[in-house]
Amino acid sequence: MSESMVEEAGDAERRSRRLRVVRGGGVDLEAAQRAVTDLLTALGRDVESEHLADTPKRVAHAYAEMLEPREFDLTTFPNEEGYDELVLVRDIPVQSLCEHHLLPFQGVAHVGYLPGDRILGLSKLARVVELFARDLQVQERLTKQVADWLQQHLSPKGVGVVIEAEHLCMSMRGVRVPGSRTVTSALKGTLREDARSRQEFFALTGQSHT
Repeated sequence: MSESMVEEAGDAERRSRRLRVVRGGGVDLEAAQRAVTDLLTALGRDVESEHLADTPKRVAHAYAEMLEPREFDLTTFPNEEGYDELVLVRDIPVQSLCEHHLLPFQGVAHVGYLPGDRILGLSKLARVVELFARDLQVQERLTKQVADWLQQHLSPKGVGVVIEAEHLCMSMRGVRVPGSRTVTSALKGTLREDARSRQEFFALTGQSHT
């Protein structure tokens, strides 16, 4: 690498900003395993059977995987070109757990923002969704948390989040309506206050809003 390339890379590194994102609180695997054993017993199942002998351990590890987001660096860069149009990532996979029934819900998120002084590495929008989805959740809160977090840490002119998801607590039990999808949205800044910007965002996410 030439000297000029080293200087350029170093300058780029100084201009980028990284925030290490880690969510505290972990799963007590041993306690979770005992709780699953107690639950199976309460459901009238023989936990000593060959098929169920390792189930408590498997379930404890499965919940730990579903509830613990991966660490990541939120990397932003100066908006040197002055880009002022919508940046949108569509169809980000969402998988979470309903806190009311401990059953999964899954679907897609559409996340967009109007840049201010800084722009965000595109993959980080998916990371932020995962950060809050890997938890016991309700979809309304999840949608708002993603929007609030981006507004706070990126300081854009506006943020928009739409989540479409199917809830197994609706499709497997209760009303039993498989295939139904719940849609939630959260808007911040210009995307909330300006009708034209709001309409553009919803059109690009495939939602019908007037």
